[in-house]
Amino acid sequence: MSMIVDRKKTRRIMVGHVPVGDMAPIAVQSMTNTPTSDIEATVSQIERLQKAGCEIIRVAVPDMDAAAAISSIKSRISIPLIADIHFDYRLAIAALKSGADALRINPGNIGSADKVKAVVDCARDHGISIRVGVNAGSLEKDILKKYDGVTARGMVDSALRNIDLLKSLDFHAVKVSIKASDVPRTVDAYRLLSARTDLPLHVGVTEAGTLYSGIVKSAMGIGTLLAEGIGDTIRVSLTRDPVEEVRVGYEILKALGIRQRGPEIISCPTCGRCNIALFDIVDQVEKELLSTATPIKIAIMGCVVNGPGEAREADIGIAGGDGTGILFRKGKVVKKFPQEKLVEVLMAEVAACERSFSQTDL
Repeated sequence: MSMIVDRKKTRRIMVGHVPVGDMAPIAVQSMTNTPTSDIEATVSQIERLQKAGCEIIRVAVPDMDAAAAISSIKSRISIPLIADIHFDYRLAIAALKSGADALRINPGNIGSADKVKAVVDCARDHGISIRVGVNAGSLEKDILKKYDGVTARGMVDSALRNIDLLKSLDFHAVKVSIKASDVPRTVDAYRLLSARTDLPLHVGVTEAGTLYSGIVKSAMGIGTLLAEGIGDTIRVSLTRDPVEEVRVGYEILKALGIRQRGPEIISCPTCGRCNIALFDIVDQVEKELLSTATPIKIAIMGCVVNGPGEAREADIGIAGGDGTGILFRKGKVVKKFPQEKLVEVLMAEVAACERSFSQTDL
């Protein structure tokens, strides 16, 4: 059952072929960390992200070489590409002409009104959307002075100022993000902004940090907002391989019952009864399942005695001990085999479930 409460109905925009807002599925985004001008490296990373379930990708455009590379990158990927622009309006226009599906800009740092208008006119001509991205670390000086520093209200003021600027240019295909690196300020800002606009919101905690702190911050921040019905796309920000961002994003959605993609792994924390290398087995299975989209529940337990009973809700599962491995379905043992074949037997069963799921889906 979904934990989401009265998801807010926002305005529909398109990012390439992906609908955003208006109750469309909450899309999982990420951002490449390769030099965008390195086409081979960037395409390779996006291909891995696509396999992990990434639905929208953002690339940095710091110079004209990066903007020009978008055309070649786009021809080799199948998900929409957002060009991330700072300061130079010419880079935004070049990225659009190169085939970007959307822009991420902060209109306040693009320059004069004429420069913003040039970007907006080009976006309109190309039929693409713009994300207004406001970060706590880049607020306008007058707003910082007004609130005596960075506050949630100041972030919202900045977002609304930039939204109004685009509206004044009769541009409405807009999505908004309003992120801080701490959870309370991020959550407060999104709550305030959601009450003031019907534009779709891209949710995340920016610069969330290393794997563990980043996962916790993102789960708390993104999860809280999604549970309150706020958010149309998400990005988990980690100082890590961006594939990990996608994995965590789907885990947050799965934990809330919002979207189901890929297996859910149930595994015991181990105790004195466990005499198999359960940590290694779980790590191996998790890596091998990265590109598996089938939504099945898999149990990996360290005890053949209690394992099946404790994980009886799992679709399939394995447990081992004293040289013996078992395969079980819904808590019932269906096969015994040598313990060293635990992963091999499980992956064969997962493959069979995938085939069955595909046939049912058709």
